[in-house]
Amino acid sequence: MASFGLQVIRGLFGLGEHVAPSLAGRAAFELFCRTPNVKRPTEGERRALAGAAGFMTEARHHRRKHGAGCIAVHEFRPEPRRASGATVLVIHGWRSRTEYMRALIEGLRNAGNRVISLDLPGHGRSSGRRLTLASAAETVALAQQRFGPFAAIVGHSFGGAVAVNAVSGFVRGTAPVPVQRLVLIAAPCAIPAIFTGFSDMLNVGPRARAAMSRTVERVAGHRLEAFQGDRQLAAVPVPTLVVHARDDREVPAWYAEQYADAGGHVRLCWADGLGHRRILADGGVVREAVGFVDSGKSDLRD
Repeated sequence: MASFGLQVIRGLFGLGEHVAPSLAGRAAFELFCRTPNVKRPTEGERRALAGAAGFMTEARHHRRKHGAGCIAVHEFRPEPRRASGATVLVIHGWRSRTEYMRALIEGLRNAGNRVISLDLPGHGRSSGRRLTLASAAETVALAQQRFGPFAAIVGHSFGGAVAVNAVSGFVRGTAPVPVQRLVLIAAPCAIPAIFTGFSDMLNVGPRARAAMSRTVERVAGHRLEAFQGDRQLAAVPVPTLVVHARDDREVPAWYAEQYADAGGHVRLCWADGLGHRRILADGGVVREAVGFVDSGKSDLRD
């Protein structure tokens, strides 16, 4: 049964569909973009952050101006004797942060890569309480200018969708970010489907949904229906590894299959039994991702 608060919200959006659908659509979009309060972590998140405290002391921390706020960028350098000269960008997902990407970052760094990890707006040590696909793509472009070029981008969950949009340059006003390899872990592919699920939950009606799509177009330069990751990936044939678990309850496995259909440059690797978040810490997944990134280093030397 829905909570009382959710019932009230559903009622308001039901009323808004009839009285002010454009306003209801804009309000729904703002709710969609609202990020969790990082100052109120769950008990599990507190334990994870405490466990990663020592790991975070190994990074060089930077802050970059972005809009009215700042984003935190964490730079992990390899041991000099192992350094390969390659830089890899790591992008976390929704309600996540650099600390939760620890296993991947350590694996990439131990392989000789310099690793740059973003805290997206409204997450981790970055400021704000709002995140859109457009603002996330802007932060990737900003990181590219200051810390690139990147040999590869590794994205988990929403961070994978951000990576695809950044590499394809699909968001209006952001130039494509060139890379040799792309790794998408438990990443969503069809952004319209995510909006549909969100709208169904809140009882957002068809006219308000149309207003949401118009808001997306105003913010990102394309209507909502255009944000299909498989089409974007098909247009930019960067060698891509897609890693997903069939038991993922947050991002369904059919998203991975859609990415795999983008072309022969995409390889799908199933990691069943690892769900949506445990997949990040799995040693086999880390080795698969690091090996795929390393396979592209020859392109940098040619």
